[in-house]
Amino acid sequence: MAHEVPESVDTPANGESGAQQPWPEPRTAWYATVIFAIALMFAFLDRGIITLLVEPIKADLSLTDIEMSLLLGFALIVFNAFVAVPASRFVDIWPRNIIITVGIAFWSTATALCGLAQNFWQLFTFRMGVGIGELVHGPATYSMMADFFPREKLPRAIAVLQLGFIGGLGVSLLLGAFVIQMLLGIDNVVIPGTSIVIRNWQLVFIVVGLPGLLVAAAMMTVHEPPRRGRLTELKKPMPLRNVLRYLITHWRLYAPQFFGLAVSAIESSGTRAWQPAFFQRTYDWSAQKTGLVLGTALIVAAPFGLWGATWLTEKYAKTRDDANLRVVAIAYVLSPIFAIAGPLMPNPWLAVFCASMALMIGIGGAVPQNAALQSVTPNEMRGQVTALYLFVFSVIGGGIGPTFIAVFTDYIIGDEQLLRYALSVSAAIMMPIAAWIMWSGVKPYGRAIAAIKIREKQGTY
Repeated sequence: MAHEVPESVDTPANGESGAQQPWPEPRTAWYATVIFAIALMFAFLDRGIITLLVEPIKADLSLTDIEMSLLLGFALIVFNAFVAVPASRFVDIWPRNIIITVGIAFWSTATALCGLAQNFWQLFTFRMGVGIGELVHGPATYSMMADFFPREKLPRAIAVLQLGFIGGLGVSLLLGAFVIQMLLGIDNVVIPGTSIVIRNWQLVFIVVGLPGLLVAAAMMTVHEPPRRGRLTELKKPMPLRNVLRYLITHWRLYAPQFFGLAVSAIESSGTRAWQPAFFQRTYDWSAQKTGLVLGTALIVAAPFGLWGATWLTEKYAKTRDDANLRVVAIAYVLSPIFAIAGPLMPNPWLAVFCASMALMIGIGGAVPQNAALQSVTPNEMRGQVTALYLFVFSVIGGGIGPTFIAVFTDYIIGDEQLLRYALSVSAAIMMPIAAWIMWSGVKPYGRAIAAIKIREKQGTY
């Protein structure tokens, strides 16, 4: 399947392609990757730290599981649904390093402000600020990664980038456990001259939010790489209608990737949001113990998933054009085995083992999954396509997932102490469907990569 030039764009007069430019020096590319990974770590740290604070927030603000689920997921994506994709148009023409820098500073400030929230709506508003800051972070980062590394090296680079994701989730658990333990005996603080009360759990938001401003400063040292893989030369952002027309024309290639992600994201986002509460409610673990154990397990297990998926993808890539998406589909088949069984375990340590295995396989699949999308998408629309992809992950997954679980506990099961069954049923329903959808896209993806290789040899891509 060859790429078709979208309508209503200017074609280059000389036929020059970004593929003819030299790639950035490896040290420059890997330096940028490390900074991207640190930024990603803080992104998921800032959005994920709240999962360990579910119980004290519910108690202090008198919230239900449904209200808490809105803070966990919906607040982060309420603006994403309307702003992320239009804003990502500028990722394809503006300096991406500047875009990322501004975003980091914004979401870090919003995280710290969560520590001043005195009621549900204030906390909801500041959580929205975190989501707004992260709107175009993903599209800009992945677009730059594809311009720093050749396609055959991209999965390994994305694996390193995913260490930031692991770090964010793991550190949010470990740091949360540490800070909660450290602040356990501290009385509430009233800001002089105001009625604002700072509780223990609010100090956690302040502690993890403010250091992100240093990460924003570090991002300014990352240089913008030359854009490559363009079919056209843009003078202004490509209209969204052209991007959508392109995706519809190539629906056999993109639909499985988008819909497979949507279904799996509901399960993974819901599980990630409620897993700490599951261990506290089911096994009577403290927040400190839950954070320490889950954070350690994640940091230990996930790198094996990244390494294994990268190794398998590179092995398949030597003989198969569909290597990236094939490994994703394999991960979608294996991870639900543990995701379904884990919440039903009679012993908390068996549940930790199953959770670690599910996450190890799932995080491994994310490496070729992101590489697959970047490898088949023309540069001039890469920002918008990635934003649409992350819209599916964040809005559908992050927005629906936590509430999907909460609806089970509050209205179907009718007992929040039986959270384990909601988690298991979610995995049993969603993941087999996601695996079937993803497998349907493996052959179209292989044909697309084969066509791109031909264009690269001809010097037209």
